[in-house]
Amino acid sequence: MRIISGNHKGRSIRAPKNLPVRPTTDMAKEALFNILNNRFYFAELTILDLFSGTGNISYEFASRGVPRIIAVDVNGGCTQFVEKTTKLLDLPIQVIQSDVFHYLMKTEEKLDLIFADPPYDMALSDFENIATLVFSKQLLLKDGILIIEHSKHMNLSHVPNFSHVRKYGNSVFSFFEIT
Repeated sequence: MRIISGNHKGRSIRAPKNLPVRPTTDMAKEALFNILNNRFYFAELTILDLFSGTGNISYEFASRGVPRIIAVDVNGGCTQFVEKTTKLLDLPIQVIQSDVFHYLMKTEEKLDLIFADPPYDMALSDFENIATLVFSKQLLLKDGILIIEHSKHMNLSHVPNFSHVRKYGNSVFSFFEIT
């Protein structure tokens, strides 16, 4: 994987092969960040990266100047890799090893943007539960958004607070906003 833009533009990061991850493709990530770049001033954001895996999305936000990023993943190998990379590149990423649903139930943090990239084979009800927890706990700040990445075979348009969808190859980003 590589960082597309910002202070660490072009930097390649090699994750261990034994991690149970499916990083967002560069094409999909670049398209997503083009959308976000037109909507947000990164230097003022607080980001929550759920199912952070290798930290691919967190590194991109950090490279673009986001001052506070929380990366949550249940896998110890993933969180150790993200912590190591965060220290190596001196990035503002707080790494938390936790089940994402447990974390969402416990946190009181208010955020500008929440990005979730769960395993594509996770049950539809779990994808729905991410949005339900975020909005029922009012975790987004005014004008904040939740973005859930999923496969093209899943449709989340029925979930409350759904706004729109963007498709890039096999990856789909569903956007949710306070209504």
